[in-house]
Amino acid sequence: MKLVLTNAPPDRADAIARSLVEERLAACVNLLPVRSVYRWQGAIAEEAEVTLLIKVSAERVEALVERLRALHPYQLPEILALDIDAAHSLSEYVAWVRAECAPE
Repeated sequence: MKLVLTNAPPDRADAIARSLVEERLAACVNLLPVRSVYRWQGAIAEEAEVTLLIKVSAERVEALVERLRALHPYQLPEILALDIDAAHSLSEYVAWVRAECAPE
């Protein structure tokens, strides 16, 4: 299992999350409002964004990243895939994520 993080504009985050779940590339996506401060093209920027916490099976993470790049409006989206310690996670939840991300 993996946890993929990305930030998106507030007006696009819901559609991205829904697409990923509908396409079985994510079992669940949590959306958290955040304020990001970053350097982009030599200038300091500050934007309201939504962080998407995307739960995906390890087998589907490459397909998820590819689709997320296609859906994402940013020129360079933040897409970080984090390993989950399945041995110390709730096994029923890990199994649910795998089942929900299985291709039909």
